[in-house]
Amino acid sequence: MSIYPSLEDMVVHQMMTAQETPSLPRHVPVQPPTWVNPSLQAQGTPRMDIYPGLASYMGMELTQGEIQANMPQFMPQTLYNAGPLAPVAPTAVVPSGGQMGGGLLAPLSSSHSLAQVSHGIRQLILCKDGHGKVGLRVKSIDKGIFVCLVTRSSPAALGGLRFGDQILQVNGENLAGYSASKVHEIFKKAGVNNIVLAVRDRPFERCLTLHKDSTGHLGFQFRDGKITSIALDSSAARNGLLIEHNLLEIDGQNVVGMKDKEVRKIIDEGGPTINITVIPSYIFRHMMKNMSDSIVQKLMDHSTQEL
Repeated sequence: MSIYPSLEDMVVHQMMTAQETPSLPRHVPVQPPTWVNPSLQAQGTPRMDIYPGLASYMGMELTQGEIQANMPQFMPQTLYNAGPLAPVAPTAVVPSGGQMGGGLLAPLSSSHSLAQVSHGIRQLILCKDGHGKVGLRVKSIDKGIFVCLVTRSSPAALGGLRFGDQILQVNGENLAGYSASKVHEIFKKAGVNNIVLAVRDRPFERCLTLHKDSTGHLGFQFRDGKITSIALDSSAARNGLLIEHNLLEIDGQNVVGMKDKEVRKIIDEGGPTINITVIPSYIFRHMMKNMSDSIVQKLMDHSTQEL
């Protein structure tokens, strides 16, 4: 199965394929999109599970009732009654046919690797800077350890740790039930190099690849980082961007805590293809309740990830 970062990429690739093999008719059956955790699917996790293995996040219960009341677009029945703006897989439009494991087919979107969402458990290896710091601050919420601050240009930022991520382990030590001070002490006692973290992504975040139109617009408006409207027949509409979501990253650059004019500048100065990472505003508001906005704006890393 071929995976595309955007609908435009899929259309272009299909046109290229049709020109190369005009005598072979292509039958593309329509399949309903599903919300899948790729890291757990191989273990036999049912496809209809909503973010498998994550019953709560920062003390927020992610039960079906809670999701139905506040994020109905992520309910299974909503996915199967998909309209033009129904959510699809986290990063892609998935057509039928082709070979599994072929990777992203992107004749247009060459910068897709700058913003990927794994929706699973990631392993990060960090080091300390010249001052013996990793560059992060954590908070203990509901017996879990969550990243509430990543300092700009720090080893944590360069290593890919992000605001809202949950740290499960440090050098093989489980952190469930630990206090924030105890976790900070673990980092202080760790060596300078090879600090191995097991990190869980933020729930229900999605990465979309959008293409600017002839006027340089992607097709959506936002205020205070929250998406408020989507233009009809724009790249944002075609690729499933939804309102009531907040921007997290643009082309891999963290924009949490940025002013709108700074975010617009990043988009304007970007290329014809822009990768955005968003999260439902319901979850974003809960995340921000656990962190001072002033600290986020002053200290949060807003650099582009080193790849």
